[in-house]
Formats: sequence, C-alpha cells, structure tokens
Amino acid sequence: MPLTNCCFNKNGSHFLTGSYDQTCIIWDTISGEKLQQLKGHSNVVYSVSFNLPYGDRVATGSFDNTAKIWNVSNGQLLSTYNGHSAEVVCLSFDNTSKRFCTGSMDHTAIIWDLETDKKLYELDEHQAEVISISYNSDGDKILTGSFDDTAKVWDTYNGELLYDLKEHESEISSCQFNFGGNMIVTSSIDKKCKIWDLRNMSKSLKTFEHEGEVMEACFNLIGSKMASCTNDGKAYIYEVKTLTEEHVLEGHEGEVSKIIFDSRGNNVLTASADKTCRLWDVETGKCKQILEGHNDEIFSCAFNYDGDFIISASKDNSCKIWSSKNN
Repeated sequence: MPLTNCCFNKNGSHFLTGSYDQTCIIWDTISGEKLQQLKGHSNVVYSVSFNLPYGDRVATGSFDNTAKIWNVSNGQLLSTYNGHSAEVVCLSFDNTSKRFCTGSMDHTAIIWDLETDKKLYELDEHQAEVISISYNSDGDKILTGSFDDTAKVWDTYNGELLYDLKEHESEISSCQFNFGGNMIVTSSIDKKCKIWDLRNMSKSLKTFEHEGEVMEACFNLIGSKMASCTNDGKAYIYEVKTLTEEHVLEGHEGEVSKIIFDSRGNNVLTASADKTCRLWDVETGKCKQILEGHNDEIFSCAFNYDGDFIISASKDNSCKIWSSKNN
C-alpha cells in the first residue's frame, strides 16, 4: 500500500518507511535489504522517527490513535502510548531521547517520559488538529502548529504555553525552530510563511507572500537560509540575515509538498505530485538533477546526514534510494 513518511538515522546506514499497510519497515541503505518490519498498529502508520543522534529506537504514530516505541536492533515493541482520541499525525524525540512528543487530530499534543512511559503534559490550547511539532536544540521548548491557524511555543518542563503565534489567516502547514532555537518559521495555506524571533515575539519578524498555498518551510542546519514550497509547483530560497528572497525554483508540474536542505546547506531537495524529486543548487537556484522513476506522487523525501544518499517515498507503494555521489 502507499507510503506515508520516511527518514534516515544519523549516519545514514538505515532508514524508515511508514505505510498505509499498518507497518513501519527498517531498511539497510546500502543493500536495500529489509531489516525489521514493525507490526502492531491497527491502522495507517503515518509518522516515523529515529531518536537522533542515537538511532537505537524508533517511534511510530498511527491513525489507530496510538504511538509506539521499538528497538531498532531486533524490532521488539518496547512501549505503546495511549492518550489521544484521534489519529497521531506527527511526533518528535527531544535530543536526549528521554522524552518525545506526539501531535494528534484530537487538537492536542502530549509530551511523554520515555523512561517511565508516563504522560508528562497534555498541550491542549489548540482549537483544531495539531499537524506539526518541533523541539528546539536545548529541548526546553517545543513548537506546535495547528489547523486552527496558529502555532504555539511551550515550556517542556512544565507544559506552560509561552507564546501564541496568531498572525496566519488559514491552517498552519508546518513549523520549525532553527538549530540555534532563537528563530521560528511557520508556513500556512494562507500563501504566507513567516519568520519569528524569540527575542521579540510580539509580532513576526518577516512575512513572505507566495502565489500558491505554502505546504512546508524549513531552515538549513545553521539557520542562514530558509526554503519554502507551494501547491503551484514552486519552491523558494531565502537569506535569513537580510530577510530577502534569493531564488524561485521552477520546474515541477505539480504540488510540491516536501522541501529539505542537506546538512551542508549546498543542496535543496523537493518532492512533488508530478512523481519526481528535484535536487537544486542553493547558491544558483538551478536544478541539478530530476529524480524520475516513481509512478505516482511523492509524499516524502530525505537526505542522510552526509548528503550522499536520498530516499523518496511515494503513493506508488515504493521507496527509492538514490546516490547523490553520482550527481
């Protein structure tokens, strides 16, 4: 059945795929061999994640309203987390792997203690589905984005709401901290993405307007660049320091739903409903390569940390491994 999301572990030796077939699979990147098939959910496995940087645990979130933690080496189910009353559609470990957070269609996010398997805090101020989660690098704050048109910043040590980001006029599609944890980017179906500075959260620092609905926005690793993608087939690269648009990435013939920088910040990868991924040069904005081979729209894509492998996950029921060493 169709795939939903995919991701690498820290060194890129393994990657995960979630699927409508109710499983998550751990794969070997070099050989393409299936290492473990994680079975236990009773509905779509939508969100998947390694506990970076360690990579010895996998978290899965499902339309069966639960999240599960698994052992990477043997595929053993370690814990099941019940607490949501609707689909779990996003999740994230903090960088200590002692906590993780789940976001749900039930309008809440929950922070869990991985050592005790207990619910620590229920973040329940949203008025609609929580579809995006991002920890800052210190792990003391978490960012949630919702279909209620808002993003919110929470204190992870007491569950307190710190900031309510209310400027968007339609559903939030993504939200992310930069690595330093001092800036935030939010994207929305209102055709805008916004950059926020945590040193002054009274209003956004900059708003970038698009011709299409913004499906995702992200920072590069050091936070010097930001990129966004839209449902009209375009993507954009911005300079954060000057808050200016640098390049418009044109070429896709369908909605671009995913965009990501490699770890060095030299390349941007986009995934589209036109059945292709494209690799772009950050400095020039030129398309370096079109990754063709899928037979249906691509939902998700990722670089490994070194940037020499790419994975793409598609509605055509397959995941493909690409070597960027050949580019």
